[in-house]
Amino acid sequence: MTPRSIADDIAFCLVFFTRLPLPAFDFGSRTLAQAIWAAPLAGVAVAAAASVVHGVASAAGLSPEVAAALALGTAMLMTGCLHEDGLSDVADGFGGGRTREQKLEIMRDSRIGAYGASALLMSALIRWSALTQLGNPFWVFSGLVAAHAASRALLPVFMHLVPPARQDGLAAGAGQVSSETAVAGLAIGAVALLALGVSGLVASAILLALVFYGFRRLCLREIGGQTGDTLGALQQLGEIAVLIVAAAVLT
Repeated sequence: MTPRSIADDIAFCLVFFTRLPLPAFDFGSRTLAQAIWAAPLAGVAVAAAASVVHGVASAAGLSPEVAAALALGTAMLMTGCLHEDGLSDVADGFGGGRTREQKLEIMRDSRIGAYGASALLMSALIRWSALTQLGNPFWVFSGLVAAHAASRALLPVFMHLVPPARQDGLAAGAGQVSSETAVAGLAIGAVALLALGVSGLVASAILLALVFYGFRRLCLREIGGQTGDTLGALQQLGEIAVLIVAAAVLT
């Protein structure tokens, strides 16, 4: 890749995965499948913003609980709850549908059901609890960078290994992710995990591998592949996993 294509891919992922007020870019024929190696870098941007808010809140004398809530809210605002939306849709679809077709239809419904609401509640609660336990702004920064980058590093690998469940939609329209793109994304995620130290990296890698394997099997069994919603759900599961490890190894 050229320096220009690298910069374009980073900008592409920032535009796609965040709600940052960025200028209009002309990406030409560049596709998400080509650019998604940079998704972990978009995660670093989200983590940095959330960490700044947490640090300011802590410096202002707010409690660790309030600072953690503000950091979590900042991250959700930064992404427009893109991944949370995927998690709730997958929970509703997999939990409420009987057939593959019903599950996919429910996942496309903008309304949220009991399964989706419960999944969102548990996701927010676990992440908030982990950030509260981390407490120290430096540890929060380390945990957020590792979690947001590494969880997004799973996405290109998932798109490479799991076929689209539909003939239309985000997953089908994104194109085929190459093995080189998937490996590049994983490498960035692994570097980000170094923020947790060697033991944190190893523990996170093992837990993320288990999450990836289990969720891949679940998606293949339930809907025969992956969709944009499943990618969002996978990111949430990965973020939760890394934050749990961070809370365990950094405190």
